Amino acid sequence: MTDDEMMNCRESGRQLERAIAVMHRLRAPGGCPWDAEQTHESLIPNLIEEAYECIDAIRANDWPHLREELGDVLLQVLFHAELAAENPEAGFTLADVACDLSDKMVRRHPHVFGSANVTDSDGVLTQWDAIKRKEQSIEDKPYLKNCGKGLPSLLRAYKLTKKVAKVGFDWPDHAGVVEKIREETAEVEETLNLPDSDPHVEEELGDLLFTTVNLCRRRKIDPEVALDAANRKFERRFNALEKILKAQGISLEDASAEQMEEAWQQAKVTHN
Repeated sequence: MTDDEMMNCRESGRQLERAIAVMHRLRAPGGCPWDAEQTHESLIPNLIEEAYECIDAIRANDWPHLREELGDVLLQVLFHAELAAENPEAGFTLADVACDLSDKMVRRHPHVFGSANVTDSDGVLTQWDAIKRKEQSIEDKPYLKNCGKGLPSLLRAYKLTKKVAKVGFDWPDHAGVVEKIREETAEVEETLNLPDSDPHVEEELGDLLFTTVNLCRRRKIDPEVALDAANRKFERRFNALEKILKAQGISLEDASAEQMEEAWQQAKVTHN
């Protein structure tokens, strides 16, 4: 597609077609040197970064920013599809990716596109998982095979426990998880006199975090979202603490523990 044709696409509303053409032009001879040098591997950090920036815009309800970040995520899809189209060993295009996705969505929603009878979200997820295992011929493989593979540990813990809960491996109520958290907390306390390098310290802290993720799951709270909110709250309050100390002529470096605690308590009152 020529530059003039790309402009015509813009005017006619064929924006996805135009984006594909722009990506192809960037990779073609005489295009952009940086784009021409990229590989699937070199783009991994970009894919991760753009996904998290998109998440940040969603959590901030920043619609103009979300529009931009969704475009950046789409760019990563376009880039990887273009690389695959150039590679004879891969041999697929963006059209193939879209086709496979459409076919998958139809197959895994037989209650919409077929005759299956599913009436709630839990049933949909159970059905999706069963169809997925059958498609991948892993019905006789370990139930947790590849579950959450490649995810950050917090998200993987959430996914692992969510999946086993589908087959009944779960506490009967929230109170049982809280009691387990108390048990794990006590075991962490038993390690306080151990050196940091002792493997039991890491093990018991890991068990406590894992059990806390279970409580999040049972309360239908994404632990990543909950921790992000806690991070933001801490940041707001610490910024307020710093401002309070500064108004008193005290720097963070010079503040005593008592002064910091007093400022922290004030910050908690004014910053939720």
